[in-house]
Amino acid sequence: MSAKYRGTLNISEPNRHTEKFMAAFNLTPYDPSTFILMGIPGLEAAHVWVSIPFAMFYVIGLLENFMLLYVVSKELTLQKPMYLLLCMLALTEITTSTSVVPKALCIFWFNLKTITVAGCLTQSFFLPMVTVMHSTILMTMAFDRYVAICNPLRYATILTKGRVAKLGLLGLIKSILFVLPLPLLLTRLQFCANRIVPHTHCEPIAVAKISCGDITVNSIYGLVILFLVIGLDLTLIALSYGLILKAVLTISSNRAHHKALNTCIAHVCVMLTYYTPSLFYHLTQRFVKDIAPHVHIIFADLYLLIPPILNPIIYGVKTKELREKLGKYTCRW
Repeated sequence: MSAKYRGTLNISEPNRHTEKFMAAFNLTPYDPSTFILMGIPGLEAAHVWVSIPFAMFYVIGLLENFMLLYVVSKELTLQKPMYLLLCMLALTEITTSTSVVPKALCIFWFNLKTITVAGCLTQSFFLPMVTVMHSTILMTMAFDRYVAICNPLRYATILTKGRVAKLGLLGLIKSILFVLPLPLLLTRLQFCANRIVPHTHCEPIAVAKISCGDITVNSIYGLVILFLVIGLDLTLIALSYGLILKAVLTISSNRAHHKALNTCIAHVCVMLTYYTPSLFYHLTQRFVKDIAPHVHIIFADLYLLIPPILNPIIYGVKTKELREKLGKYTCRW
């Protein structure tokens, strides 16, 4: 063992395990320019099998969302605020899954577990940023449905294409400003012997937990984003749908009543498929200690993989106008 190696290694049992792990992958011990992503701890032997649904979900999600973007871009009748917001949602889902799945598949298939510090910090910024943007779009879609159902005569003047674009830009700026501190807070931490991240990607709190410094600020700021930003979006969504439900119950026409509920059900289903696994992961990651690590990781991946598949299907099934246009192009192919 070299003098350099002896100088950086603490004599403790966990660090001896880390030394053996890194030696097995022929890596420089505690290389300060890289981290190691373990994939799904506890399921290493099943990584190849786990990769099958990962790859299938990723490819199907890409095809569905690109199809949605293509159809909306081709059909002038679909270029309305609701469908433009749906396209923004599709773009966030394509970005999110593409930021995670290719690297996860490299881990599962080729055992390529190293990631540079710059790459890890990029993931630590990009994924939460797109997550916040995703939540903002869902909140804007709830507002869109509120205006369409509760104030239909002014809908065209309140939600124009230009205004929707401005709302999207404001959502992006909000996401960047709130999430930018996350990777900056990671750069202030010291990573001593352990540079092994027990995850498929560089989730900020997972990276912070392997440091040998105080991560209180990181943890608190993560909760600020969860409760202040995501929590506010959820509150506004609940308020919008509460007002929508109140308005729908006063509609005398059964047809209009059914149409309004049908549209809202699609939105509510989309939100449940996104927020349920997301909140489960983030809350249990911080407050529940007796859940197996692989359960945490699987839920973290589910909320990145499932919504891109389900959202186009839900809107395609529940929205007649979109369903007809999608059918027109799929039958042609």
